[in-house]
Amino acid sequence: MIEGRRCLMYSLNKYSSTAIKNLFYFLNSLPHSAPKYINVSNSNQKKVYIKVKDHSVSGEDFELLLNEELGMLETFPRPSEDRLPEYYKSEDYISHTDAKRNVFEKAYHFVKGIALKRKLKLIESVVTDSKSLLDVGCGTGDFLQVAAKAGWKISGIEPNDQARAIANSKTQNSVYNTEKLFNFEPDSFDVITLWHVLEHLPNLDEHLSTFKNLLKADGTLIIAVPNYKSYDAQMYKAYWAAYDVPRHLWHFSQEAISKLATTVDLKVVEILPMKFDAFYVSLLSEKYKSGRMNYFKGFWNGWRSNMKASASGEYSSLIYVIKKA
Repeated sequence: MIEGRRCLMYSLNKYSSTAIKNLFYFLNSLPHSAPKYINVSNSNQKKVYIKVKDHSVSGEDFELLLNEELGMLETFPRPSEDRLPEYYKSEDYISHTDAKRNVFEKAYHFVKGIALKRKLKLIESVVTDSKSLLDVGCGTGDFLQVAAKAGWKISGIEPNDQARAIANSKTQNSVYNTEKLFNFEPDSFDVITLWHVLEHLPNLDEHLSTFKNLLKADGTLIIAVPNYKSYDAQMYKAYWAAYDVPRHLWHFSQEAISKLATTVDLKVVEILPMKFDAFYVSLLSEKYKSGRMNYFKGFWNGWRSNMKASASGEYSSLIYVIKKA
């Protein structure tokens, strides 16, 4: 997404098969005890909320199953370990390159610059003296670079080799592959950020527990994810770009994030909008729906979504500020 650099597969991707396999192995090497709430194995017991297509890569059809207890959607079927890399193969991926080859990419990077300043302002607002930051899924490292210039002690996790190399050129080699996450000491960070990453993690409560353990006692976890209850999601339905199946395994509501946080003794203390995302997602949704990039209609629907959300609070994407309970 524009305001969330990760935007994983909202545009075309450039993950290598090796990087995706490494990411998959990393995610599944975390403890696999039974989750407290999430059970994807009983998919036949859940209602089909909507049927959607992978518009970016495979053209395959998937179902989004409603988890009524949590108020979230689950992508079904989930890709197998062997097939997962195939869904990340494409020619371009804005988040993993600094390229500015066309008007769309130039606009993306212009707006990203504004978003980076807002992100820095947010993390500055949740700390006092100590300023240590971990950015999980940091892409090409722009956010870390901005934070470092503002006096933050930075660390990043990025599974993609190409993106990590670019990030390290900007951050004095402060970005690591996924295995490094296990080597950090507990209580190491004042702030941990995930900008459009959580929806890709298969074992949510275990992952949240890991991040919680890395936070200092008064640390802050900041998570940005798409919101399937937004106006643009309701309007575009199966064409909504932020469903991004099957790369997005989960599709969150505000209720879902709050309940997930509670399972690991975390609590949501603030919810903030990502207004730029409505425009970006609407533009891509228009492309999926009509086969072409209808800029006027996409921007118009993005504006409408933000206007609706100003009353409902259901923005296209939301930032959750989370603390230890």
